[in-house]
Amino acid sequence: MKTSNQFRPSKSQKITDADAAAKPLSSGDKAKDKLAVEDLAQRIAAVQNVFFAAHARKLLIVLQGMDTSGKDGTVKEVFGRTDPLGIRSVPFKAPTVVEREHDFLWRIHAQVPAQGEIVIFNRSHYEDVLITNVHGWIDKAESERRMAHIRDFERMLAETGTVILKFFLHISKDAQKARLEERIADPEKNWKFDPQDLVERKSWDEYQQAYATAINATDADHAPWFIIPADSKTHRNLAIGTIVLEVLEGMKLSYPPAKPELLELKIT
Repeated sequence: MKTSNQFRPSKSQKITDADAAAKPLSSGDKAKDKLAVEDLAQRIAAVQNVFFAAHARKLLIVLQGMDTSGKDGTVKEVFGRTDPLGIRSVPFKAPTVVEREHDFLWRIHAQVPAQGEIVIFNRSHYEDVLITNVHGWIDKAESERRMAHIRDFERMLAETGTVILKFFLHISKDAQKARLEERIADPEKNWKFDPQDLVERKSWDEYQQAYATAINATDADHAPWFIIPADSKTHRNLAIGTIVLEVLEGMKLSYPPAKPELLELKIT
C-alpha cells in the first residue's frame, strides 16, 4: 500500500484534535526520524534535479493549515535541499486592491508551475473559501460557486500536465497554544507572532468545519488532499517528504537523451 493512502481523507471527513498527534510513520526515536527527514530532503533534491532537467512535468504542492501548523517549517525542512533554480515557494497573503478587482483565482493562476518546475503554495486559493466563510464575508451560494470554480481550476491544471498534491497540516488547539506562547516568550521568535492569530483562534471550531467542508468538496484523485498530523514537527515533515518523494519517483523521470553531436565536439 502506498504511504500516501493512509493520509487521504475518508468520505465526510471530520477533523478532530485527536488525529493531530498521530505519528504512524515514526520509528519511535525522534533523532532517527530527523535523520530520515534529512535523507528524504536529499533524495527529493536529487530527483528534483532530474525533474528540472527533463523539463516535461509540473508539480504543484499546496500547504494549508491553521497558524503555527508548520507551513514555513515544511518548506525549509522538506524542500530546503533542492536547487532553487527549479522550485518556488509562493506565500499568499491578503489580496491587494488590484487582486480583489479580479476573480479570486486570477492571482493564483499566475503562480502555477511551468514545465520542469515545482511550486509550493504557502496558503493558497483555499483561503477564499476558509476565512471568507468563517467571518461570513460570502454567503453559502457564493461559497458553493467558489468550490465549483476550484474543482474546475484544478481539473484544468491536471488535464494540462500539472500534478497536484494538497496537504492539510492538522494541528491541535493545545499544540497551537503552546507554539503561540513560545513565540511570545522567546525574543528570537517574537517576530513570528501576529496578534491577529489570537483573533482567528477564537473561531477555532468554525475553521475546523470550514476545512472539513473544503476538503470534502475538492478532494479528487487528480487533486488529492492529505490530512497530515502536525502536532509533531518531525513527523509532519516525515509524512509530507515521504509522499512527495513517492510521487516524484513514481513519475519514472530520466535526464534528456544525450546529444550525438556533442560526442564529436572538441573544445580548444
